[in-house]
Amino acid sequence: MHEKCGVVGISLSDRDAARPLYYSLYALQHRGQESAGIVTHDGFQQYEHVEMGMVGDAFDGPALESLNGSNGVGHVRYPTEGGVNECCAQPFSVSFKSGSLGLAHNGNLVNADVVRDDLAEMGHAFTSTGDTEVIAHDLARNLLESDLVRAVKATMERIHGSYSLTIMHDETVLGVRDPQGNRPLCLGELEDGYVLTSESAAIDTLGGELIRDVEPGELVVLRPDGSGYDSYQLVDNESTAHCFFEHVYFARPDSVIDGNLVYDVRRELGRRLWEEAGVETDVVMPVPDSGRAFASGYAEAADEDGADTEFAEGLMKNRYVGRTFIMPTQDERERAVRLKLNPIRSTVEGRSVTVIDDSVVRGTTSTQLLEVLEEAGAEEIHVRIGSPPIVAPCYFGIDMASREELIAADRSVGEIETEIGADSLAYLSIDAITATLDSDRSDLCLGCVTGQYPYDVEDEEHDREVTRPTIGAADD
Repeated sequence: MHEKCGVVGISLSDRDAARPLYYSLYALQHRGQESAGIVTHDGFQQYEHVEMGMVGDAFDGPALESLNGSNGVGHVRYPTEGGVNECCAQPFSVSFKSGSLGLAHNGNLVNADVVRDDLAEMGHAFTSTGDTEVIAHDLARNLLESDLVRAVKATMERIHGSYSLTIMHDETVLGVRDPQGNRPLCLGELEDGYVLTSESAAIDTLGGELIRDVEPGELVVLRPDGSGYDSYQLVDNESTAHCFFEHVYFARPDSVIDGNLVYDVRRELGRRLWEEAGVETDVVMPVPDSGRAFASGYAEAADEDGADTEFAEGLMKNRYVGRTFIMPTQDERERAVRLKLNPIRSTVEGRSVTVIDDSVVRGTTSTQLLEVLEEAGAEEIHVRIGSPPIVAPCYFGIDMASREELIAADRSVGEIETEIGADSLAYLSIDAITATLDSDRSDLCLGCVTGQYPYDVEDEEHDREVTRPTIGAADD
């Protein structure tokens, strides 16, 4: 799986926003490595710098110094919709009769093509294939006819799917979260202003304090002088669709997502994994880095039950090797796994081991890891996974493999166990996920593990039944 995107918006009282935006994007780098960009406004004109590559490569001193103004938005991108090229990098900027817009988007629309065709018939010309430009054009059209809040409301009525947005209209920065809250967005306070961002870790990086999550269907408008913010609940919805995989894999462990510290959630999921499918072995070891918190909770629960199991690192990660899923061929992906992870022989040789990971997608990495551990002398290898089997793609902001590539799409747990070469394999249940997050199934997006989605997806027959949002008055 690839990460999703990360967004940030900042309004400060008396200093340029470019450098705080830059630091925030560094804190969100795990959410996207394909491109990075910042757009600012000084009250007179808009400035932008968007480049392909990582944050450190996209910006240098002169680039940051050219971004004037105490208000701005930023974005790091991994493409899930639109091309892998500079024209789709964000924030997306547009100037029109009523001013200028800079827009950063995390998520995927399910009706982007329909909205794009309607706007094209009205005379709008598009320069990219992404759905972010569709949102920008629709909002720009609405701003010609209405004030900012009502324009945002009209766009929210028009677009459907998952989105967390940070937007700058002239010098005004605002944040919007989709009516079911699929993608995360939170609000924080700095000494001299306010920040909206995908994860609270970015607020921590700036020395600020998390105020709260932006509510599903809410618009938050930062005052341009950094003195405060105003909020508008534009959409009331009886059900939510929070992405459970933010807690399992995507978010930083030190972030708070929808009121839960991600690290604590992962440790609790590990404890429940022991309760549901624990097996006593000589050692419990994580797949670095995503399996570490799960393994810690699993080992702690095992120890409390009196199991004679050691928690130890059994794999050393080479942090300078690229991700295995970007390799063009299966052979190269397999070779990259061996370049990336090397066994610590003293941990595994002559011992039974439990390997803890967050998920299994294609099964390539798991198969290779087990071969590496077997070659290092492991006598038994038991695999435990901190999420349910991934049986279907994600359409809402995670670039996940197709059904044909998902190992669990058409195989039983026993078949997967045999294919990856494990002595035993067990996944965490959906019930454990919902109990840990203190949520009903109807409040979470579980599409990738159930095949039932909270939004209407073309060619998907099993959409989850949800209560459709009710658009409220702009001045509620």
